[in-house]
Amino acid sequence: MAEDLQIIPGAKAEQYEALLPQIKALITGEPDLTANLANIAAALKEQFGWLWVGFYLVKDGELVLGPFQGPVACTRIRKGRGVCGAAWERAETLVVPDVEAFPGHIACSSLSRSEIVVPVFRDNEVAGVLDVDSTDLNTFDETDKRFLEEIVSWIFIS
Repeated sequence: MAEDLQIIPGAKAEQYEALLPQIKALITGEPDLTANLANIAAALKEQFGWLWVGFYLVKDGELVLGPFQGPVACTRIRKGRGVCGAAWERAETLVVPDVEAFPGHIACSSLSRSEIVVPVFRDNEVAGVLDVDSTDLNTFDETDKRFLEEIVSWIFIS
């Protein structure tokens, strides 16, 4: 596939429906995890224009910063700490409409107002998380949850 994305305007679900086959084509057959995570983060950031899109990977009992798009970020996060650590600990997607209202939120950027964190599973264990931050309140919903969970389900089967 050409490395040019077709950015589609429209309703959120329509944007995801146009983007998903493009992401799938980018990662299918590519065995390098870093390359795939980088392309997923870039595609999502480019399509939606969110503040920060990236991955944290479980390494030696911590989440360690992986490929991302956006401002500099926290490098390491403990299990249970902040939205990312909580999503890892619970092994479930967390949609946070207002990060200031989330107990123990880690403010890597003061510009972040809402967040979604999606666990990435490998062999039924959380191997990392996809973290997405927005400068607006209430950005993320069930539509984002559904489509982002589908995207991360492809990571270890590409």
